[in-house]
Amino acid sequence: MLSSTDKLQKRVFDIVLSVVGICMTWWLMVLAWIVASFEMKSNGLFMQKRIGKEGKPFFVYKIKTMKTISGINTTVTTSEDSRITTSGTFFRKTKIDELPQLFNVLFGTMSFVGARPDVPGFADKLEGEDRIILELAPGMTGPASLKYRDEENILAKEQDPQRYNREVIWPDKVEINKMYMKHWSLKKDIDYMIKTILG
Repeated sequence: MLSSTDKLQKRVFDIVLSVVGICMTWWLMVLAWIVASFEMKSNGLFMQKRIGKEGKPFFVYKIKTMKTISGINTTVTTSEDSRITTSGTFFRKTKIDELPQLFNVLFGTMSFVGARPDVPGFADKLEGEDRIILELAPGMTGPASLKYRDEENILAKEQDPQRYNREVIWPDKVEINKMYMKHWSLKKDIDYMIKTILG
């Protein structure tokens, strides 16, 4: 469990590193936004409601990588999803689409490390001890994200991706994130970030 000092330490780390990250990658975010806007013929910035700290909703920022196709409205994405655009395939593979989340981290709606923010219907439905996950802002990466870094490919092999995500992957992520909360340390956060960057 995180103490008040731990939470303050984590927040200061997030603020400092997000400012550095934004200063280093703002030009890449702008370029990706222009490319996505051109290909989509609309605003290339994607905003979606997710569940955050204490179960409160917030809007996550990303570069658009998917187009709208009539009849397809699932929030579960596989590697073979026909909605993913040409530029989106590259942005998702390189994680460039997630760079705008540095602003989420700066504003405090997200952290660098933690449970990934889900759409309504998952984290907001947690009960009992599982709600410990909601004590911290969701993260850009974390132990569950690293384990399921190939989640889209895993789901692509399933006949019913939505069911597999809800009944297998999601419960496992909950257990992983509970352990993260119970054994948190700044050193582990840094290790998770390094592993994410190195791929």
